[in-house]
Amino acid sequence: MAPPPKPRDPRRPGEDAGDAPEGRPRGGLLLALFLMLLAFGLAQVFFARPASEPIRYDQFKRYLREDRIDWVSLGDAQIRGAFHEDRIPPREGERADEDGERGKSFITPRVDDERLVPQLEEAQVAFRGETQSPWAESWPTLLYIGVTILLMVFLWRTMFRRMGQGAGGVLSFGKSRGKVIQEADVDVTFDDVAGADEAKQELTEIIEFLKRPEKFRRIGAKIPKGVLLVGPPGTGKTLMARAVAGEAGVPFISISGSEFVEMFVGVGAARVRDLFEQAAKSAPCIVFIDELDALGRSRSGGQVMGGNEERESTLNQLLVEMDGFEPHEAVILMAATNRPEVLDTALLRPGRFDRQVLVDRPDRNGREAILRVHVKGVSLSDDVDLEELAKRTPGFAGADLANLVNEAALLAARHDATAVTMKHFSSAIDRVVAGLEKKNRLMDETERERIAYHEVGHALAATLSGSEDRVHKISIVPRGMAALGYTMQLPDQEKYLMTEAQIRVRLRGLLGGRAAEEVVFGEPSTGAQNDLQKATDIARAMVTEYGMSERLGPVHLARERRPVFLGEGPGLQGGEHGDRVADEVDQEIRSIVSRALEEAKALLADNRDTLDTMTRRLLDAEQLEGDELKDLLAEAVSNNRWTPEDAAAE
Repeated sequence: MAPPPKPRDPRRPGEDAGDAPEGRPRGGLLLALFLMLLAFGLAQVFFARPASEPIRYDQFKRYLREDRIDWVSLGDAQIRGAFHEDRIPPREGERADEDGERGKSFITPRVDDERLVPQLEEAQVAFRGETQSPWAESWPTLLYIGVTILLMVFLWRTMFRRMGQGAGGVLSFGKSRGKVIQEADVDVTFDDVAGADEAKQELTEIIEFLKRPEKFRRIGAKIPKGVLLVGPPGTGKTLMARAVAGEAGVPFISISGSEFVEMFVGVGAARVRDLFEQAAKSAPCIVFIDELDALGRSRSGGQVMGGNEERESTLNQLLVEMDGFEPHEAVILMAATNRPEVLDTALLRPGRFDRQVLVDRPDRNGREAILRVHVKGVSLSDDVDLEELAKRTPGFAGADLANLVNEAALLAARHDATAVTMKHFSSAIDRVVAGLEKKNRLMDETERERIAYHEVGHALAATLSGSEDRVHKISIVPRGMAALGYTMQLPDQEKYLMTEAQIRVRLRGLLGGRAAEEVVFGEPSTGAQNDLQKATDIARAMVTEYGMSERLGPVHLARERRPVFLGEGPGLQGGEHGDRVADEVDQEIRSIVSRALEEAKALLADNRDTLDTMTRRLLDAEQLEGDELKDLLAEAVSNNRWTPEDAAAE
């Protein structure tokens, strides 16, 4: 029975897995070098004449008179000859008895000397005439040069072919750089993708089509040619595409949108054509283009900074190839982007990317499922509660959760622990959210006290205002680049809407730090800069987007967002209202923020004893969390002297 063939490397079509890897000396190059050296040696051995010592013509005539010359050959331009064996003359300046006599052969220039032949006859020297063809002396050299040129051509062709091989070859400009992963090597399935049940449901029929296409063709149904995965970074769009290929058991061709365009004109379009030819040969298969916005930006609105004709021609070729795809080819084109608003509308019309699947950040149940996937293979302590971790990580994407698990495992290994505990996960959350802890930073005691009042002010203002986002932790340990302390608030459940009252509670919590500084120290500090920025953004949204302004009424004043490709920033662009309305918007924003600050100051002034008590505890412990923090906040609520009605009265 013949041995099975070597498996082919899916990343290098046409190359066997047993081929010599890159970087190892190639047999062809070594053989060419050996042949070149061999040709040089043979030419020297077989074609090189014995060395003839040149002499002057007057010396030749003297040696002729001394009867030292045995024979001569008279050529058109030179005279060759040989001395008698026993009469070889010494070199100039040497005695005849010294070692190192000259060789037997000699050569001298031919001179127009009419007496030469008579003198040769008189000396009885054998002589002959020779008439040489132009090639007689040159053919060995020409043969050597010819062999050398042939070997150089062979070397050049070999190097050219090596440089052009593979997707990353220097000269393979027009070749697709798509990485082909055969179905046997696609080891990702839907079991490895958690927290995106709706997206998986949307993609199930794609899998069915790739597995059983006759089921759809029998009733005349056409599967979507293109599926666009849309979602924030890190939500698992690429993983989802690979899982579809793994579930369907088909090859997976992956390429990034930025790999199409190069500095040479026409390269992008050629790579698109080659990609689709490669897909047709591998059908049924899935072609996945990551970061589609790098290739498919909108072409409307004119050209920005000279435009990019090469990118546009590449996009045009992609549109043409998608139109030319036949349904029976069983090739599904999938792409991913986190900026669908900048894509060209021609890409999104029916017949191209006519189906969009949202891969959003997971909810609490999704985060718990993702954590269960990533903790496989990690030694966990019995106190680890994945449900609690899911509650404490709102807004985390799949990549963030994977990083969280890895950070917790690294911390456990650093402490020589046998398993990852809940404390390690808590520290990892702090590190991911707020940055690296800096316990060695020296800080003035007055500044440290101000920071403690600031953070406790956040916690009390939020809790006593009735915030639904529970305070989980207060810390004055410096972290990251600028955070001197932080207060962590987390919702007990996912929220998708907020009322005006809830937003105003949020504003009081944000401004509680500045309010505490003004109540205790009589003036604010620069530590509230980020709080003011967030509060101003929320107030602006209340006035211009949510219609929550008494002065301006329930109107939408937010200006239209325009694509970045049009040469403008990603923010809100030119609106339709005039300067008077803009002034009123600014005044209303200032009024909302100022009102929230005054309410926070009144709240903290009414609960000054609680503020001082919690601050002293925080200064001693540096961090308040868990049951200790819960008890302190419960006591603060029971002793609260301020109510929202007081704010309404003000």
